[in-house]
Amino acid sequence: MRKNGVALVAGTVAVLVFATAAEAKTQFQWWHAMSGVNNERVDKIASDFNASQDEYEIVPTYKGNYTETMTAAVAAFRAGEQPQIVQVFEVGTATMMKAEGAVYPVFELMAEAGEPFNQNDYLPAVVSYYTTADNKLLSLPFNSSTPVMWYNKDAFKAAGLDPDNPPKTWQEVGEASKALKASGLPCGFSVGWQSWVLVENMSAWHDQPVGTKGNGFEGTDTELVFNKNAIVPKLIAQLAEWQKDKTFDYGGRRGDSLPKFTTGECGMWLNSSAYYGSIKEQAGFDFGITMLPYDSDVVDAPQNSIIGGATLWVLKGGTPEQYKGVAKFFNYLSSPEVQAWWHQETGYVPITLAASELSREQGFYDKAPGADTAVRELSLNIPTENSKGVRFGNFVQIRDVINEELEAVWAGSKSAQDALDTAVERGNELLRKFER
Repeated sequence: MRKNGVALVAGTVAVLVFATAAEAKTQFQWWHAMSGVNNERVDKIASDFNASQDEYEIVPTYKGNYTETMTAAVAAFRAGEQPQIVQVFEVGTATMMKAEGAVYPVFELMAEAGEPFNQNDYLPAVVSYYTTADNKLLSLPFNSSTPVMWYNKDAFKAAGLDPDNPPKTWQEVGEASKALKASGLPCGFSVGWQSWVLVENMSAWHDQPVGTKGNGFEGTDTELVFNKNAIVPKLIAQLAEWQKDKTFDYGGRRGDSLPKFTTGECGMWLNSSAYYGSIKEQAGFDFGITMLPYDSDVVDAPQNSIIGGATLWVLKGGTPEQYKGVAKFFNYLSSPEVQAWWHQETGYVPITLAASELSREQGFYDKAPGADTAVRELSLNIPTENSKGVRFGNFVQIRDVINEELEAVWAGSKSAQDALDTAVERGNELLRKFER
């Protein structure tokens, strides 16, 4: 009986000690928009961070898609119940910057928390999207990607094309597409996220402006000008011609056109590098990854691509101790080991040069040839004012406008120039509303 009593006391003491240790940890919240298997990967990152130290505990919570997560965070902030970290997609950057008093800039957070932080460790083309006009980092890049060109190596062989020498220019894409069609494929190539790929990235890739004021980085009094630059009107007019005989075939917004590639209907596909996992799982053929094509009549060589995806914003209203935990987590998340794992699992770009090098040392690019294409595109040249990224207010709505107008072109109801002129006119009206 006495023995049982001693055991009970010892057990109780152990539970209390454990509970006290757990309570000693400073907890902070991370709201994110990663669903499915990426939700599980986010949970693993958080769990591994929590196990790596005994002072802080991060609690990740899935809050819906990008728009739903951002909306939830805004509502929570107004109610004084906001998380310390929220994931926001890149087109929400201008909105977050406008939320003065709500955001704790990363460069200030790291300095005030006393955590080591060197912005030069990060890929310039990744962080440049999220910096102030004087190059200070506002939010931490997390799931960043950039468009690449995927191609069906088996279909290339069947069409008499060299699978080890994919097209480099738009002119070569047209020729390869016609060869693929001649070999029996219904279409040459398709595209996803058309505003991001055909307007924003093609402008950066050819060092052309999307808008004035450094693509919106220098102020909200910016105007869209992509309807007059050297590449977008020319390219959209060419694609409109190719759409008529399915040399190019539009397949919907976002990633809706993925099946056109993975089922073998189209021999090439331009969309995010983050589709690596999906294509590897779904494509029943040998595929390759190569750089975006450029127009050799416009430039002699491409500039650099720009990113998509999301970053982690820190919201004010927490305690100093919570922010020390956030800063420590950001350093953990940026470590080469964590970033290399995230990159290799998802296809998202490693946010640091060290993580990219570690992936190479680990042999990832030997096992997955072309998986470093996104990093090579982003770091091809030092970003210019035209290739740093875009930062426009109401850009979610503006992208919808661009989608509508381009779909009118693919349907044959508008000319390329008329559609682009209308997109710019409607987009500028949305910019003026944001400015007010």
